[in-house]
Amino acid sequence: MSIKVIATNRRAYHDYHVGEGIEAGISLTGTEIKSIRGGRVNLRDSYVRPENGQMWLLGTNIARYDAGGIWGHDPDRPRRLLLHKDQIINLTSKVKDKGFTIIATRLYLKDSLAKVEIALARGKKLYDKREAITRRDTEREIGRAMKKAVA
Repeated sequence: MSIKVIATNRRAYHDYHVGEGIEAGISLTGTEIKSIRGGRVNLRDSYVRPENGQMWLLGTNIARYDAGGIWGHDPDRPRRLLLHKDQIINLTSKVKDKGFTIIATRLYLKDSLAKVEIALARGKKLYDKREAITRRDTEREIGRAMKKAVA
């Protein structure tokens, strides 16, 4: 199985405590898959909302395909996710009961099929973000000091 990562949502790891990811298929039109293969996807504000027993991917921008002509697609339209019914029920109950959010963490092609990895996430507080930045900076400084000591 060949996997080609098209887009990742790096902002999600800054704003949320991200849990384990779940692979889901996406219902797309012809011009959308061509744009995805061209790498013209933005997942920055992507999230998933359960509605009427289905999961919908919202906030994902898949740019218009230039050669699509008048048959192009709306870049910001909601897209249906393809999941098993028990997965949908499980995710929906966690969102309603425990206050989680479902976010899209990465979009990739797996054997020429577009897949999105979604994950349950809980929002970080401002002090959590500051703590992560401080930790990252100190690790970077330690790495620089070690590099200088070796050289």
